[in-house]
Amino acid sequence: MIEIKDLYVDLKGFSLCNINLLIKKGDFFILLGPTGAGKSVLIEAIAGLIPVKSGRVLIQGVDVTRLPPEKRGISIVYQDYALFPHLSVLENVRYGLSFQRISKAEKERRTEWIIDQLDLRGLLNRYPETLSGGERQRVAIARALVVKPSVLFLDEPLSALDVNLREEVRSELKRLHEITDTTFLMVTHDLRDALYLGNRGAIINHGQIVQQGNIDEIFKNPSNSFVARLIGMKNIFPARFNGDFAYLEDIELELEICPPNSKGYIAISPEDVVIHMDRPKRGIKNVLKGTISGIIDQRYYHELEINVKGVIFTAIITKKGLFEPVFNKERKEIHISINPSKIHTLFS
Repeated sequence: MIEIKDLYVDLKGFSLCNINLLIKKGDFFILLGPTGAGKSVLIEAIAGLIPVKSGRVLIQGVDVTRLPPEKRGISIVYQDYALFPHLSVLENVRYGLSFQRISKAEKERRTEWIIDQLDLRGLLNRYPETLSGGERQRVAIARALVVKPSVLFLDEPLSALDVNLREEVRSELKRLHEITDTTFLMVTHDLRDALYLGNRGAIINHGQIVQQGNIDEIFKNPSNSFVARLIGMKNIFPARFNGDFAYLEDIELELEICPPNSKGYIAISPEDVVIHMDRPKRGIKNVLKGTISGIIDQRYYHELEINVKGVIFTAIITKKGLFEPVFNKERKEIHISINPSKIHTLFS
């Protein structure tokens, strides 16, 4: 669907280097990375809004590298929505259709369909300044989809919304992707967006793609310590390896597979650090005794910081679980266990 080959973009103070990317037809593709990684620059280069120094951009098998933006079949929804303030909601939605060579009846059919899909009927005569953030978001998405683009780019579309509205719009995007023939490419730094919406994705850092593939695979098997930190593993430690054991200073952890190198990192997701109030029975591997050194409220859950011989492990516990007596005071002694299959070995 979209194939990026050896793309190089050179801007003042920033560049994209050697970008190779494949986005398949029908994907909800997530471009994930920290602020300043090059996410927005990349989608604007694909869209033709930023000049490409070298490399190729192919959309549906056609080389569009030198084509103007309007010839690429792409629509973009920006974080700030970019609605025309002097146009009504209806005029904003219809705007892109004025550049398409289709019948008046087809324009009307598309407009009516997208208005109903995004529940805009009661807003048509209003102007952007009178709309809430969620309403402006829906209008921007309607304007982008009404022209039936082959690809819809979404540049941090949820970041300006409050938590409840964000969840509502996230669900709406998933529904729209399922009922249209449009491939979605979404830029975000939010892990929940990536996991809920994406089927495939890529990680970008300092203008380079560092990992791409199925979203589940990226989250289960990060390629390096940067990706592991980005996807929220948190328990990332330098380690020595000897056979199928990892050593973190005085801590020994059994691994599922013997690593090929003698030094590197281990990475463990907080949800894979299992908490035990009492020492578990025999048969459970990698049991460690520690003390609770911190409790962090993360709204829907709490993170526990457990000090094991000077190494701080992070685990997750539900709000309800925190009321267990063992968690009422910091520095309470507990045990944790980690399944060898949940310990990832990394070498960069």
